[in-house]
Amino acid sequence: MIRVCILGSIGSGKTFVSKLFNSPVFNADKEVNLLYKNNKNCYQKLKKILPKYIKSFPIARSELIKAVLNNKKNLRKISNIVHPLVRSRLKFFIKKNKKKKMIILDIPLLIENKLNRKNDILIFVVSKKEKILKRLKKRENYNKKMLANLRENQLILSKKKQLADYLIDNNFSHSKMKNKIKVLKEKILNERNNIRY
Repeated sequence: MIRVCILGSIGSGKTFVSKLFNSPVFNADKEVNLLYKNNKNCYQKLKKILPKYIKSFPIARSELIKAVLNNKKNLRKISNIVHPLVRSRLKFFIKKNKKKKMIILDIPLLIENKLNRKNDILIFVVSKKEKILKRLKKRENYNKKMLANLRENQLILSKKKQLADYLIDNNFSHSKMKNKIKVLKEKILNERNNIRY
């Protein structure tokens, strides 16, 4: 099984690119949202450390945003509870898809949390600043200050770019991107199939 990890800045289009591979995708942001919506254990733990902000179940993202904006240290507290739960979901996903030729990992803090492996294929998504801003403004909980806090948590993007095996320019139409990813996927599969371990 080939593990393809999608890297890039917030709003660069990592999720869009991940879907185009037409392979099973583990989307960490989606998993976090599901935890907030469905996991009572997660809710109880967060309520215990942030009683002033977490009011009811399911957890409202607006309450978490308020907690982080009021005190940056709260982001670390939230991460300490949420990340282990996401990790166990990731383990389950990998186990479930172990017979697949390829899986896609869309995890914003993949490198920071040392979730990548030596043989992983790292793809960095490049996108124009104005396109990123346009995408971010469309998001439901768009907040400039909150984004700045999250960006601080990400490894310097230039460093991630250097670690990448491939760069994908996400400034084209849907059909052009679909074609680009199809070609890249075939290239990765061919290269890996010709390697003898």
